[in-house]
Amino acid sequence: MATGLTAVQSRDPTSTHQSLAIVSYNMHSFHQGIPALEELLEHNSTPDIILVQEHWLTPADLCKFDDLFPDYFSFGSSAMTNQVQSVILFCRPYGGVVLLWRIKR
Repeated sequence: MATGLTAVQSRDPTSTHQSLAIVSYNMHSFHQGIPALEELLEHNSTPDIILVQEHWLTPADLCKFDDLFPDYFSFGSSAMTNQVQSVILFCRPYGGVVLLWRIKR
């Protein structure tokens, strides 16, 4: 599994409550980090919540999370909003957070 993924799971065998699996991941760019998230979802149990940092997407590209993860509802923010609104985009992309939570079907 790729480095940078942090998983937290609540599993109390004496509890009657359901467990909650949470993963936090610093992508260091959407295109660089997506393979690790896809591997996590393909080979491991499906986390209930995924916290993503540093996706580097513009506001118009946040829908990529919806396209790639249809079993999750996404809510995110881009740190590039002000730069995209300027006349010329001259800096490298940076920042951004997304919260993905699994849709129960």
